Amino acid sequence: MQTTPGIKDVYAARPHVYQYMSASPLLNHAGISNLLGTQVWIKHENHNPTGAFKVRGGLNLAASLSETERTAGLFSASTGNHGQSIAYAAMKHGVKATIAVPEGANPGKVKSMQNLGAEVLFYGSDFDSSRIWVQELAQKQGGRFVTPTEPALIAGVGTYALEIIQSLPEVEIIIVPVGAGSGVCATAIVAKSLNPDIQIIGVQSRQAPAMQLSWQKREMLEAEMQTTAEGLATRVPFENTQTIMRDLLDDFILVDDALIDEATLLLMQNTHNLVEGAGAASMAAAMSMMPKIKGHKTVLIMSGGNQSLERLKALL
Repeated sequence: MQTTPGIKDVYAARPHVYQYMSASPLLNHAGISNLLGTQVWIKHENHNPTGAFKVRGGLNLAASLSETERTAGLFSASTGNHGQSIAYAAMKHGVKATIAVPEGANPGKVKSMQNLGAEVLFYGSDFDSSRIWVQELAQKQGGRFVTPTEPALIAGVGTYALEIIQSLPEVEIIIVPVGAGSGVCATAIVAKSLNPDIQIIGVQSRQAPAMQLSWQKREMLEAEMQTTAEGLATRVPFENTQTIMRDLLDDFILVDDALIDEATLLLMQNTHNLVEGAGAASMAAAMSMMPKIKGHKTVLIMSGGNQSLERLKALL
């Protein structure tokens, strides 16, 4: 049964995470601050071992597996970054990982999972189809199925929020991209525990609004999923992260894919970092709400940098 992690779980996750990675940079880029008209810092989760924030959760979960679970192996579904997290953590802990991905998944992310030793299976047209299928496969084979919003994953991800507040205790607003919701929930749990005045704002693509609509309406709603930002491509909401978001989020907005594309290019130009669509969503949100963030110390979560070459060519 899933439970809601707390700040103590995040502190407990730190040794599991930092055994295999270092804190990610929190940088103030003058060009971004000037564009947005306020002091802005970027949390560069794209610098992590798998190029995304989710690796923190995978490392925490893998460290707590029972011997039976280690023997049975891990099964999960992913559009890429969650799968890389599970594959990386499984490799570090000597566990087999099987990841289901949708047909047409980001080739770079698929190759990365394979390079990390995971077995990658293609099934379905989107993440939710892959997830349902591989969960049944895990049950048949006696494996440990991992959802992308498990408490151990959220607790591990929360370590980046601790890093933010330790480095920038005066932070006032943190904007977080939302797919399944582990990142924004982890950020909110940490921030609201340490300083309830910090505003936590989630952002999702208007072309895949299931999580935002469910939060807004306070009921579980499916929605169309047409976004090109695979890290935001959720058609079905997740109940445990919705519960946390309803309690802790200050706002949750939608932005168009076109604005995410514009934000991606601006971030690459001004930070000299490769950023994927989901990782640029926080910048897109900041661009759409400049009057609200003006005068406030704001952190944007660059959640990942695993941009496909095909998508990058199209953007350029």
